[in-house]
Amino acid sequence: MRAIIVCNNPQTLGIDLPGVQVVSARDYLADPAFSAAPGAKVFNLCKSYRYQTAGYYVSLLAMARGHRPLPAVSTIQDLRLQSVIRVASQDLDRLIHRALKPLRSDDFSLSIYFGRNLAARYDDLTLALFNQFPAPFLRARFQRTPGRDWSLHSLRIIGASDVPEPHRPFMIEQARRYFDRSPRRRPRKHLPHDLAILHEPGSHTCPSNPRAIDRFVKSAESHGFRTEIITQDDYGRVSEFDALFIRATTAVNHYTFKFARRASAEGLVVIDDPDSILKCGNKVYLNELLQRHRLRTPKTIVIARDTAHQIVKQIGFPCVVKQPDGSFSTGVSKLENEQHMNECLPALFEGSELLLIQEFVPTAFDWRIGVLNGKPMYACRYHMARKHWQIVKRDGHRTEEGNVDTLAVEDAPTAVVRLGVRAASLIGNGLYGVDIKELKRKPAVIEINDNPNVDAGYEDKVLGQALYDRIMAAMLERVEQARTRTGLTPGNGNA
Repeated sequence: MRAIIVCNNPQTLGIDLPGVQVVSARDYLADPAFSAAPGAKVFNLCKSYRYQTAGYYVSLLAMARGHRPLPAVSTIQDLRLQSVIRVASQDLDRLIHRALKPLRSDDFSLSIYFGRNLAARYDDLTLALFNQFPAPFLRARFQRTPGRDWSLHSLRIIGASDVPEPHRPFMIEQARRYFDRSPRRRPRKHLPHDLAILHEPGSHTCPSNPRAIDRFVKSAESHGFRTEIITQDDYGRVSEFDALFIRATTAVNHYTFKFARRASAEGLVVIDDPDSILKCGNKVYLNELLQRHRLRTPKTIVIARDTAHQIVKQIGFPCVVKQPDGSFSTGVSKLENEQHMNECLPALFEGSELLLIQEFVPTAFDWRIGVLNGKPMYACRYHMARKHWQIVKRDGHRTEEGNVDTLAVEDAPTAVVRLGVRAASLIGNGLYGVDIKELKRKPAVIEINDNPNVDAGYEDKVLGQALYDRIMAAMLERVEQARTRTGLTPGNGNA
């Protein structure tokens, strides 16, 4: 995707970067060549973004043309609302306090160029502001309140003409740094789409190991995606891409959900989509959904503080208590007896008003059926960790996992596969992993995961590279469908 800088006067801008076209706002708005041009990233550096000014229309028409404007119209509008600034100040309170605590004055302005300031000590704060309000150039003003605490007083987008002369060399350097960013592995030829893979390197709970990430990149490029691995710090860059593939552990109260929501709002194709994260991320919701549609599950009840006594009569001991938002075997405990229940529940209720109680059904393994677009892709048996009742055994910072057997879908029990597909259909048509136990020779759903593992050497044992290709083919199909819905034809739209 090519890059275009739009400003009021290209002759006075002073930015000359390889592969970056600099044009005037008048040309971008009026020249039919830009209206019919293939997709582009548009960096709007106009001097004003007020309603119906040239700067406003550059971002507005860029969006209509299937280009990716920075700033987006939504960012321009957000920064007009003092309530939005106030919420941002509250969200960034710790960063603001840490960065500005040494200052003696009661008023401070901070210029931000592509997420950076001349003083590196403010980098954490400036990046956070850029991520919240993605725009090439920002100016933040902070004030110390009567209680001697700093707060964000105002934040506005500035144009290239507002950059002080002493700042210009730094501004140009940051523009060069921003445009010179290369993907994790640069493809050998031009590719029509941009894909971001959100990953958390070094995390032991990531749903894909490094070899799997490499295979996803290889597959994505073979399907026409210029691919870049992004991290939590790249939140402000979401709108630069056509699609987002989340390969970090998701949760509603987590940065991954913010990424999914922003990407969805910007019109990107997203796996996992925010709706799936929301639904799969809460076991209380899943239990209600499964019961409503009469899918078989182990005996389950939902309790509050004043209904905990129901455990004794309705479930009995031992039983399993689950926090609604637990994942990777965390937030799950086995209650051995009533005394144990009385010791454990108070602490668990500190984190949630409701808890899930499930009958304890010991099995040697759980099934995991991987489903995409309503079709099964893989079938795994996740065995319990040695001398433990869960797949993952945790001992402090150490973890031990059970073995994994991967079968061809056609070799797995038909009833298990069918139940997995049906359960996934209750959530959507995304990528899901449905956990199933066989109870008295009949399958029962344990939970539905929106962010299932696809690890090299495990889930891909049967299909190999074809597993990654199926996922990327589905991503490509969705990107092309999105272009068709917006009236953009291949090679002449959001590429």
